[in-house]
Amino acid sequence: MQVKKHSGELVPFDPSSLKYSLSRSGAAPEEVTTVYEKIQPKLYDGISTKELYKLAFEQLKNHRESYAARYSLKKALRELGPEGFYFEKWVARLFADEGYDSTTGQTVQGHAVSHEIDVVALKENKMLAVECKFRNDIDAKISVTTPMYFMSRVKDITGIPYTFFGQKNHFSEGWLVTNAYFTSDSIDFGQYYSMNLLSWDYPKSSSIKLRVDDNGLYPITCLTSLTDIDKGLLLKNQIILVKELVQNPSVLRRVNIDKEKGQKILKEACELINSPVEVEY
Repeated sequence: MQVKKHSGELVPFDPSSLKYSLSRSGAAPEEVTTVYEKIQPKLYDGISTKELYKLAFEQLKNHRESYAARYSLKKALRELGPEGFYFEKWVARLFADEGYDSTTGQTVQGHAVSHEIDVVALKENKMLAVECKFRNDIDAKISVTTPMYFMSRVKDITGIPYTFFGQKNHFSEGWLVTNAYFTSDSIDFGQYYSMNLLSWDYPKSSSIKLRVDDNGLYPITCLTSLTDIDKGLLLKNQIILVKELVQNPSVLRRVNIDKEKGQKILKEACELINSPVEVEY
């Protein structure tokens, strides 16, 4: 059996890959088996990855909404668009979780030209310039020209003192972050020049999907109990992470979500980030 990717390319169906992705949702082994057995009769040659995802998502949601929420991470990152403004905010949260002060959308003057830096992050004397490449296409790949271009930007701002967070520092590193994939040429180029690349599946041991699962850094767009309108309103209120909603549940009132729905949202949110704290709405 073959599966049709978003690009139209047909690839062999891999049951073990599907089962692994189901297990990453947090479902127990017996639940993964049950979900897979319910999906299997509905599979057919040429099924699209979109339809396959939908089948898995619905079955996981029947077991527990937080499973479906975790499974939907890749889609949730694409919902931080359409232009990636909130993706930049989310990336800033990734670095903040590691102890950095972070800010977004900063313009600096380089040696030759000015540059808008998507995220500036500072910890002690280590200051990072982060470029975010947001993509709406599910199978999008970042070609080698992007890290080439980014390397020249980092070179242009290296060696100049800038003041951020009340301190004057030089940029010590550049990071190129995307919710999509890097081509093999991009990775080879990045490795040769010791660049910091971060994507959905790269580096293998500390990719975006692993960092999120390991540290509970789920974007608010993961939650299945929120409508698109709810998500938009929460993002406008600077609730970017699910854990921020758990820490500040009163924001649900500000976006006109009633108590019953609010309790359902918070239950899913707490389960998703494995919070031991019972949150009152």
